[in-house]
Amino acid sequence: MSRVDVVVPVYNEERDLPTRIPQLWGFLREHLLCPWNIVIADNGSTDGSLEIARNISHRYAGVTYVHLTQKGRGRALKKAWLESTADIVSYMDVDLATDREALPRLLAAVEQEGYDIAIGSRLAKGARVVRSAKREFTSRAYNLLIKTLFPGVQFHDAQCGFKALNRRTVQELVPLVRNNNWFFDSELLLLAHRKAFRIREIPVAWTEDPDTRVKVLRTAWEDIKGLLRVRFRRL
Repeated sequence: MSRVDVVVPVYNEERDLPTRIPQLWGFLREHLLCPWNIVIADNGSTDGSLEIARNISHRYAGVTYVHLTQKGRGRALKKAWLESTADIVSYMDVDLATDREALPRLLAAVEQEGYDIAIGSRLAKGARVVRSAKREFTSRAYNLLIKTLFPGVQFHDAQCGFKALNRRTVQELVPLVRNNNWFFDSELLLLAHRKAFRIREIPVAWTEDPDTRVKVLRTAWEDIKGLLRVRFRRL
């Protein structure tokens, strides 16, 4: 039976951590039969997130944490995934915007169906999404741009914070990803596409967090520059 690490990247999340991690812990204990571990990956928080993560790890069996002094979701995922010894690594955002009910399907796609990567999608048929018109427009425009620059790409949502990979994929692809921030997800999937890794897209229910840390316009500009870099990168 595969062992699973569920990584939760955090940056200044002292409000959500005390409630969201116990909620996730309870869900995993009830719904996952395989051995699992929650890894809180604090990346440069300046509030009380690190201390809260440390306290939670002492109170709940199967919860650990890593700390990085530098900010960056991609940087946090690189460290947690590359240091993991689990058979499958995954991640989700601390706000639990993606319905946890999809997690067993995400993991099954890797363990049982043989996919290298499984991703949650807010744009695939069957997804149920509640978010602002600006976020919806930006997401769809970004997907169109990806398909224009990278013909043959089949996935619809590169940026959903809900993914799982087998260990081989992590070891082969993650060291090649240059971005340490929000573009990390897109770069990972585009490299996987170019190297013919098998990607499974799973529609999810997703509700936007009104307190999101994502700066949409700034992130969109970073993504556009990242797409152009990857498009003309030689592997």
